Amino acid sequence: NSSGKKEKGPTPEEAIQKLKETEKILIKKQEFLEQKIQQELQTAKKHGTKNKRVWAGSAALQALRRKKRLEQQLAQTDGTLSTLEFQREAIENATTNTEVLRTMELAARGMKKAYQDMDIDKVDELMADITEQQEVAQQISDAISRPVGFGDDVDEDELLEELEELEQEELAQELLNVSDKEEKPPVKLPSVPSTHLPAEPGSTALRMTILGHPRSWSCQWLPILILLLGIGHEPGVEGVTHYKAGDPVILYVNKVGPYHNPQETYHYYQLPVCCPEKIRHKSLSLGEVLDGDRMAESLYEIRFRENVEKRILCHMQLSSAQVEQLRQAIEELYYFEFVVDDLPIRGFVGYMEESGFLPHSHKIGLWTHLDFHLEFHGDRIIFANVSVRDVKPHSLDGLRPDEFLGLTHTYSVRWSETSVERRSDRRRGDDGGFFPRTLEIHWLSIINSMVLVFLLVGFVAVILMRVLRNDLARYNLDEETTSGSSGDDFDQGDNGWKIIHTDVFRFPPYRGLLCAVLGVGAQFLALGTGIIVMALLGMFNVHRHGSINSAAILLYALTCCISGYVSSHFYRQIGGERWVWNIILTTSLFSVPFFLTWSVVNSVHWANGSTQALPATTILLLLTVWLLVGFPLTVIGGIFGKNNASPFDAPCRTKNIAREIPPQPWYKSTLIHMTVGGFLPFSAISVELYYIFATVWGREQYTLYGILFFVFAILLSVGACISIALTYFQLSGEDYRWWWRSVLSVGSTGLFIFLYSVFYYARRSNMSGAVQTVEFFGYSLLTGYVFFLMLGTISFFSSLKFIRYIYINLKMD
Repeated sequence: NSSGKKEKGPTPEEAIQKLKETEKILIKKQEFLEQKIQQELQTAKKHGTKNKRVWAGSAALQALRRKKRLEQQLAQTDGTLSTLEFQREAIENATTNTEVLRTMELAARGMKKAYQDMDIDKVDELMADITEQQEVAQQISDAISRPVGFGDDVDEDELLEELEELEQEELAQELLNVSDKEEKPPVKLPSVPSTHLPAEPGSTALRMTILGHPRSWSCQWLPILILLLGIGHEPGVEGVTHYKAGDPVILYVNKVGPYHNPQETYHYYQLPVCCPEKIRHKSLSLGEVLDGDRMAESLYEIRFRENVEKRILCHMQLSSAQVEQLRQAIEELYYFEFVVDDLPIRGFVGYMEESGFLPHSHKIGLWTHLDFHLEFHGDRIIFANVSVRDVKPHSLDGLRPDEFLGLTHTYSVRWSETSVERRSDRRRGDDGGFFPRTLEIHWLSIINSMVLVFLLVGFVAVILMRVLRNDLARYNLDEETTSGSSGDDFDQGDNGWKIIHTDVFRFPPYRGLLCAVLGVGAQFLALGTGIIVMALLGMFNVHRHGSINSAAILLYALTCCISGYVSSHFYRQIGGERWVWNIILTTSLFSVPFFLTWSVVNSVHWANGSTQALPATTILLLLTVWLLVGFPLTVIGGIFGKNNASPFDAPCRTKNIAREIPPQPWYKSTLIHMTVGGFLPFSAISVELYYIFATVWGREQYTLYGILFFVFAILLSVGACISIALTYFQLSGEDYRWWWRSVLSVGSTGLFIFLYSVFYYARRSNMSGAVQTVEFFGYSLLTGYVFFLMLGTISFFSSLKFIRYIYINLKMD
């Protein structure tokens, strides 16, 4: 300091001493707070406190927060002490150097007086170093005199984790002290009663899921998902039991129903047949319940490898009303289904013969004897069948109203050994031929679809691209020639899709509903692809389709996140604000129509006593899956979609005032576009659609999942191509309202599918009755609605991609 007057701050020794005293005080406070925290823990345990977050908000949490602040102050104090120690050494060195340099300066002055010609540049450099050292010392003095600030931010999660660690430490200490106590004698447990356990774990798993109290939410619905994954157990595939000679083989009676009405089934014991005094039902999986199975133990006594010749099952006295019930069942071609070791065996209840026209004869007989043919390999049953080939039916004709009919039911069992080691190794058609066999490859459908796809893709890729190239060349040339003028689009004399570039990206009305349609459509696209891929991987039994129903339920619940994400993401992009309402609309767009349809169908089944009516436990299980998996995933997907949404990428600026749309010719109307856009995709799958209907609503067995995947890809490709072509024609007519039009044009394929279902019911099937009719048309209408959502989504995104492409390549001001 040139003036020689310099304010002196605290010396390094004084600052260090002061900080050490502060550190001692902080350590004492920390020890006091630790004791207080331990006391609060002991008090909370004595009073049985379980909610840690409630307790953490009390005095213990405040004390722990103060402890955290003190620990931060201690850490910063330690750092400050280290810095001060280092700076003190630097100051001492600087002081020593200063004294030396001052001595050198005096010597230099004396030498300068003695020798006037001496160069003192080096001395000047040393003086500059001295000045620099003095500035450093001033900065250190300022840092010592300035108060140190401490942060007050404390992470609540870290506080809770430390509380848990403290509790764990005390628990470990208590466990260590257990060995010091006297061991008590073991408590004698009560004996376990010997009860008959269910054969399958379906109902038990459900009961444990409902009555149990899991430790976490994931453990709560995880058993439900495991149950859904394990419901693919179907007769004839799994559950092979190993027997010893003479072991009892349980035969379960299942259901009866009209042969031509696959979805109209009733319990076997609803008919006047041999029935035990107490009916014992078998535990079923969800897939079997959805398939209408209701298995119960029968009176048939079958033992492994022991033949039986005409053993009496029961004696019955039937009233005229019971006989009339049997007659009606036989006239409607009722068949029964039994299950032996998970192998289904089927046969008709009775025999009906009609002959002649004049006179007309109508004979009805009841099969009262059944021949069971069982094949085994080693200790396993490979094949089971029932036959009435060498049996005469008991006539039910000519019974007076007040007369009783006496019947004696008998059965025979014949065992034979086979060389086939596994059930799946049997040749197709060896199971009695009760239902039609597996469908063969239908090349007509494949060739028709391929030709249509090639034509459409060629049309879009060649013709449409050439037209677009000419349009772009003409529009861009007009833009260059008129770039020097100051007119707008109306003055340039343009026409076609260029003139509406300021309106083509104008957001449509009902944007929330549009986004919900796109979200649910994307979900069903993923669902359909997943089902077909799982079938290609051989995860389903080709002879029974209950596992497909179960997998569809599980995949629908898991893919709900896709619908929420797509809907909320696009809704936020096009400027939607009510995203909560959008998520509710998305999750209700399919679930509400499905629930209403199922309610009507299930009520009809319940009123008629059909086994297709779901029991209350199954309904609760499905509702629980939707509430715990489907709906939460929709909300989670919606939140992610909203947060990840970016502004809508429109290559053209949209004007505030909409342009007037010129009158359109009749062939560019919405109805014509829906007719063309729906008929062409439908024609691509029309032949294959017959086989799908014959499988779902008939007795056919579908195994060509590779062909089905190919046809599904063809359907999506045709829908995308038709959508692009129709959208181009619409924009060429200066009609910019393409948003909803693109969804409706190809989505109308669902309407054609429903119309085909009406034709199939009337001309291609023998279904009849109120039960079968209500279920067929209810679920066919729902199927058409699903196809509308899927193909409408594909159509919209194809049109959006196409429109962005053509307007990006258009030169505009």
